[in-house]
Amino acid sequence: MNARTTRWTLALIGAVAAACSRASTASDPAPAASGPVARTGGVPATLPLKHAPRATAAAITPADLMTRLYQFADDSMEGREFGERGNFKATAYIAAELARLGLEPAGENGTFFQTVPTMRRTFDTSSAFGPRGAPFTPWEEFAAIDLGPGTRSLDGAAVMYGGLWGDSTRLARGDGAAGKLVVLSVTPGPQGPRWNIPRPQLIARFPDAAGFAIVALENLPGGLLDFLREPSLRVGEPETRVQPAHLWLSAAAAGRLFGAPIGSVRPGAAGSPIAGAIRYRSDTPEYPARNVVAVLRGSDPALRGQYVAIGAHSDHIGTGSEPVDHDSLRAYNTVMRPLGADDPEGSPSPEQAARITAVLDSLRRVRPARLDSIGNGADDDGSGSVAILEMAEALVAAAEKPKRSILFVWHTGEEAGLLGAAYFTDHPTVPRDSIVTALNIDMIGRGTATDVPNGGPSYLQLIGSRRLSRELGDLVEAVNTEGNHGFRFDYQFDANGHPGQYYCRSDHYEYARYGIPVTFFSTGSHRDYHMVTDEPQYIDYGQLARVTTLIRDIAVRVANLDHRPALSAPKPDPEGQCVQ
Repeated sequence: MNARTTRWTLALIGAVAAACSRASTASDPAPAASGPVARTGGVPATLPLKHAPRATAAAITPADLMTRLYQFADDSMEGREFGERGNFKATAYIAAELARLGLEPAGENGTFFQTVPTMRRTFDTSSAFGPRGAPFTPWEEFAAIDLGPGTRSLDGAAVMYGGLWGDSTRLARGDGAAGKLVVLSVTPGPQGPRWNIPRPQLIARFPDAAGFAIVALENLPGGLLDFLREPSLRVGEPETRVQPAHLWLSAAAAGRLFGAPIGSVRPGAAGSPIAGAIRYRSDTPEYPARNVVAVLRGSDPALRGQYVAIGAHSDHIGTGSEPVDHDSLRAYNTVMRPLGADDPEGSPSPEQAARITAVLDSLRRVRPARLDSIGNGADDDGSGSVAILEMAEALVAAAEKPKRSILFVWHTGEEAGLLGAAYFTDHPTVPRDSIVTALNIDMIGRGTATDVPNGGPSYLQLIGSRRLSRELGDLVEAVNTEGNHGFRFDYQFDANGHPGQYYCRSDHYEYARYGIPVTFFSTGSHRDYHMVTDEPQYIDYGQLARVTTLIRDIAVRVANLDHRPALSAPKPDPEGQCVQ
């Protein structure tokens, strides 16, 4: 599941937030002392770290899904990061499976691939930016976000103190800020120190400023600072719209600009002019980013030109800079970070420390320590990616094909901001209006009682199913009931205004913005979200097979309708901001 949104302002917040998760206070199941004991579906009772692949069959089975996922979420895939070798290898695996199954390529130039044109922008550490003759040190005295080559230059810009944002009595007028770097302080928020000011409000107050510098570098969340330091991958050409620069300053750097502590400077006061510029280098990644697209052609000549899209994302978060002990991380997250990467790190209390120790001790009794740095993404979204392959194999083998065509799409770049899905819906390889429904799958391999409250084999989260088409939402419920699938749907994360913003945080939204009815399927989150501990041995393959079967049946039901699911809400503005 994506941790960032598609617009840069929310990407800042998304860079320090992630998806969702719940944790168990119980320890992990111990690995088998001897040979594996058979489970239903041919899956061992206790799951190994590695699993040798086996031939798959036409039926949707836990054993097939296990074979696929242990390959797709293997260390050899290097965390499948967008624009990197690991994701390139993962998409090659998907395409090879599609070719083996006999699916029709639906990418570009007769292939299964749609190249997503990507450019990498990297901060130039030789940038000499700051007061003339005494430039600031990057990341210690300033940090900036790359807004593209259209960003206004700060070289030679005059400096003005804009005042204390949030206190109208200590805020400068906007009419004297043209062409200047406006430096602003922030008032503390109810949750502690603040670090940002909404950019639209800044532009409304100082529309002609050369840039904005917020004196809050010390308050910047560590995850956001890491995000700013990393090379940024952009789809297409970088933004060339002329707009003010946006950066953060340390209190010491601001004091250097004004020759006094920033708290003593009056609004509107001038500081030392800026010399030098913040520069970025642009290049093309070695490994092309690409969506994988295939079609199972429909059986009805009148309807086969329409499509039911089934999608998941192939990318994950890559590798960490430093290896961590696998079980220590799981024990810590069990107690301290029940939402995985979505929860802040913190120092445990004595009681929490004792619980962490108890969990870790239980794990140490059954296995040795293991260092790990690879984000395998078995659930996020290895589970969705292999589920689609399993559906494809089952549908190819079915005696009766659906009337409409089934469009299988593995989007890249979901974790980087829904980039692959945005590119596909902006540049679809089939007519956009021919897509009657999009079913999005992201994290469907867990959902047990130790992962989510009230979890279990009947648990499944649905998002967006009635936002554009009440008929689609009713159909999903009907397939579940009439097919005796037995799922209990959890709609809480689809609520308007839900703070988790799940409707806006996965690939289905890129279809919904064009008025295509969508449903997002997930078994929910867990302590391993965006952690190196999201590995195949923690997946519930029986649950994964049941959810995969349900989604296959929903896709077939939609594909066999004599009409496309009716819209019950106006089409959104495809260029507008998503609203939960």
